[in-house]
Amino acid sequence: MRRYFGTDGIRRIANTELSPELVYRVAKAGAYVLSKHCNHTPTILIGRDTRISGTLIESAMVAGFLSYGANVKILGVIPTPGVAYLTKKLKADASVVISASHNTYEFNGVKYFSNKGMKIPDDIEEEIEEVMDSDKLTDFTAVNDKIGISEIRTDLLDEYVYFFRKNFEEDFEEYDKSDFVVAIDTANGATSVVAEKVFTALGIKHYILNNTPNGININDNCGSTHLDVLKKYVVENKCNLGIAYDGDGDRCLAVDENGNEIDGDKLIAVISNYLKEKGKLANNTIVSTVMSNLGLKKYAEKNNINIVQTKVGDRYVLEEMLKNGYNIGGEQSGHIIFLDYNPTGDGILTSLMFIKVMLEKKMKASDLCKIIKFYPQVLVNAKIKNDNKEKYNEDVEIKAKIDELEKEFADNGRILIRPSGTEPLIRVMIEGEDQNYIQTKAEELAKLIEKKLN
Repeated sequence: MRRYFGTDGIRRIANTELSPELVYRVAKAGAYVLSKHCNHTPTILIGRDTRISGTLIESAMVAGFLSYGANVKILGVIPTPGVAYLTKKLKADASVVISASHNTYEFNGVKYFSNKGMKIPDDIEEEIEEVMDSDKLTDFTAVNDKIGISEIRTDLLDEYVYFFRKNFEEDFEEYDKSDFVVAIDTANGATSVVAEKVFTALGIKHYILNNTPNGININDNCGSTHLDVLKKYVVENKCNLGIAYDGDGDRCLAVDENGNEIDGDKLIAVISNYLKEKGKLANNTIVSTVMSNLGLKKYAEKNNINIVQTKVGDRYVLEEMLKNGYNIGGEQSGHIIFLDYNPTGDGILTSLMFIKVMLEKKMKASDLCKIIKFYPQVLVNAKIKNDNKEKYNEDVEIKAKIDELEKEFADNGRILIRPSGTEPLIRVMIEGEDQNYIQTKAEELAKLIEKKLN
């Protein structure tokens, strides 16, 4: 079992659980593992979001990398996908993002990317952990002229802005945008430094919300995890669309002109349908996770599109896309990957793809989303002893209840039981046609699991 890395890098409370000492070891071990096969002095990029602890963690990471003998380019505040893009463009040997994504400000985290701009796989994270906890770290200490050098390269943010101009400017110049306006919620996070530049460059009229980070207001009742303010703003200001990013900018959710939420499943449906019409949906397939709404599967079947599902986590979506040559995949949370552009989720890219469909088709967001019908979905957490997370399938009574529900919802719904990757919880998810009924059934099963596994 891994000690440090979870489903999305290392994520802990900053300066206690995620101490500078731990970060130093993560940096030194990561520099070794990710660059041990290169025959030159490695270069590593570092980007971060707006958390108050960001510069503290950054300092410890820089020290670890330089101590190993790697050179470092410090990008400052920049969205996660911006770091991924620059890693490939600059041919860096690796990169790291300091962020806790959608979590509140007291958390922070470390996410590694390979030289291809992709999140590193599980086995590489495991190798980093092995080195961290071994005596090898002292062997990897650079001395004299082998010590690494760091440089501040916040100017490279402009390269990320150019990425969007290069891919969208020509098309957007052709569209009629005179009556189109969008509200953008940057969650007081990493997109606060770049979203306005991108939308201004593309000539899209916009209002910008929650764009004044102070180190502790990231994701604070704003962004993709808190849509209420954006929904109200869109309706009151008669916007065509509302867009919400998360703290590190790799997710995007939207709000239609009536204030209704457009989640990742709906975004995938609308954009994949557009790509299919254009003959650009690679292998006629979309990739989602097992947590996607049943409606996405029904949409795919109705429109003769193949759908492949993976376990939860955008890295597993990406692995499936790379393995079989697919170009769109993602999660309900708004973490969507467009492999023709960037090998990681990109909130700004996702929003521009959706806006492109709206402008080209001259359709309202609400009308575009009619292509997919959602099934009511409930998620109930069963709190259990952490050691019992994998034992629900071994209990006869729990297994019998799950089997009973699976048969009941076989035709018009589904049930999914999933242990949490980070907490002592088992998540019970049921989809069906009657919201109240599935809520009752999910709560019954969750209580049974709590009773038997505590």
